[in-house]
Amino acid sequence: MSTPQPGRPGEPSEPAQGRRQLRPTDVKRLNRDWRRRTCDRLGLLVESVTQPFNMGSIIRSAAVFGVEHLWLAGNATPPTHRNVSKTALGTERLVPWEHAGTPAEAAAAIRKQGLRLVAIELTTDAVPLHEAPLDGDVCLAVGGEDHGCSPALLAAADAVAYIPQIGRVGSLNVAVATAVALAEARRREWTTP
Repeated sequence: MSTPQPGRPGEPSEPAQGRRQLRPTDVKRLNRDWRRRTCDRLGLLVESVTQPFNMGSIIRSAAVFGVEHLWLAGNATPPTHRNVSKTALGTERLVPWEHAGTPAEAAAAIRKQGLRLVAIELTTDAVPLHEAPLDGDVCLAVGGEDHGCSPALLAAADAVAYIPQIGRVGSLNVAVATAVALAEARRREWTTP
């Protein structure tokens, strides 16, 4: 009888010798290395996300993935709301933001900054996120908890993408969807030769 080889799928393996969680200094060094690999500008438009905890999570993800500017539209909860900080954990001070008015006004402000606007929504013409035009300078747009992106925002977008899902649930929480989309935008930049 042979001994199972470590690392084969379905077989037990020993943990790597010396594996440990990174210390804060190591994390800073790792993040600095990734920043050096990043040159594309990334923006975020949030329309009518009203729950402060969702907004706080969105802001934290925006800070993590280097969003250079956050535009709010509709009745989106501002980063200054007292409950936003409970999930933003202080990152609300790291992402410059403005309330840009209507979705059309926000789209105009975004284009003035030279960014392409890609809405994250389930529409008849949406493409899977991994096929979306996320190269170069881009601004992602997400909509409110109940109804997603408004027709006005969808009309103003240059493209629409959706996050493929295979489970029995038809949608993600807006904060989670935002994090997935931001991560994909950066992943695309980091893996493009």
